[in-house]
Amino acid sequence: MGLAALCAKAATLPLPVTILVVDSASTDSTGDVVRSWPAGPVPVGLLRCDRPGKGLAVRAGLLATQAPLVGFCDADMATDLSALDDAVHLLMAGHQVVIGSRGLRESVVQSRSSLARRAGAFLFRAVAASIVSGSTDTQCGFKFFAGPVARTAAQSLRTSGFSFDVELLAACLQQGATITEIPVQWQDVTGSTFSVSRHSAAVFRDLGSIWLRTLAQDEALMTEAPPSAYAGWAVPIAPVPQLASDGAAS
Repeated sequence: MGLAALCAKAATLPLPVTILVVDSASTDSTGDVVRSWPAGPVPVGLLRCDRPGKGLAVRAGLLATQAPLVGFCDADMATDLSALDDAVHLLMAGHQVVIGSRGLRESVVQSRSSLARRAGAFLFRAVAASIVSGSTDTQCGFKFFAGPVARTAAQSLRTSGFSFDVELLAACLQQGATITEIPVQWQDVTGSTFSVSRHSAAVFRDLGSIWLRTLAQDEALMTEAPPSAYAGWAVPIAPVPQLASDGAAS
């Protein structure tokens, strides 16, 4: 089970970790599983989000934290948890945003996507890159942050659907944070709730809304603050070559 694997990995990290499971108006037994989870070295909590939507669930989870380092990963554990080591290492070294990327040369990706889904993903990445400059993969469900950066970004998060990652990362950049991408081992897991036919229109509509909001916010910030405050925006994405360890946050 994914939660058991995450607990086991979290127990090996060089800092105390608490896991918070966000139940986003699910109709399965997620809540019951977490409520009956046995006590162990890694505390596991449950947060109920009464409205469905991945973006809403992540926002609620991030805002419920007070930890100096925070992050999230998909419940299906499609991203191998070995990447947690690198993420924690980088965050403890002062990196503010560390995200897994399937687009890096060192990443190992096993995917069974249809041709239509691959074509849609290509178009999505092109549009997302115009909002989160230099990103190779905004959608990998493996993202970790300095706590204050994440909570400030989550406060303004309005996208409830699959495109929320783009808005979240753009909000981090607007704070002057840099984004560090790390390679991951990623395996396509059956049971995805995303449907090309049912969700594509909403996804691209959300991207358009995010682009317009980000543009307006950037213009407002540039009129309120001196240009020197944004010097770090020139190279917002910092790919990291292969590290000795692999990574994530608490």
